[in-house]
Amino acid sequence: MTRYDALTELLDERYSCRQFLPTQVSREVLEQLLSAARRTPSWSNTQSWQIIVTEGDATRKFSDALVEHLASGVPQPDFPFPANYNALHRARRRECGGALYESIGVVKSDTEATTRQFIRNYELFDAPHAAIITTDADLGVYGAVDCGLYLQTFLLAAQSLGLGAIAQAALAAYSPFLHEWFDIPDTRKVVAGISFGYPDETHPINGFRTGRAPLDETVTFVGR
Repeated sequence: MTRYDALTELLDERYSCRQFLPTQVSREVLEQLLSAARRTPSWSNTQSWQIIVTEGDATRKFSDALVEHLASGVPQPDFPFPANYNALHRARRRECGGALYESIGVVKSDTEATTRQFIRNYELFDAPHAAIITTDADLGVYGAVDCGLYLQTFLLAAQSLGLGAIAQAALAAYSPFLHEWFDIPDTRKVVAGISFGYPDETHPINGFRTGRAPLDETVTFVGR
């Protein structure tokens, strides 16, 4: 197998895991994962990311408090979410959401079931670990871009170690809560969260996959 084949195999195998086993990831494996993720490139090697990783009882205490916060909290992400989606992006989001609901037998018109699935984001899909990624506020959008690169490296490293993971903007939606809970200073901004652990491969929600647009929809070659 070539190195390219190994890379594409890893990319193809990776998916957003939405149901985890309760098994804790050992500190040795956690450090392997985080050591790989820190190899991410960044703007002038600024390495703007700081990572908070929960383990043990801290994970469940955090998710329980976050779910409780949903009842009264208002979404206030440090980085504003898109106000609108164009037709193409709306279609892709609907396709993804439709496949997710279909995998677990939920009809979109069933408000109770879709709300329950929404809350699963904040229950961390029963993951034993959560990671919160923050950037230095002074680095602006490029600090966030670097954190996005870090997130991808983290996800691929997790896959290579037999772990499941899912990147979650949903956690960043309640940034003030995260700042308070984890004592994150105002000089840093929350970019995203990751729920991770060992995947429950028997759960149907982990069976669906999303597609990718062909190159001719996303790439323009310029020869002169």
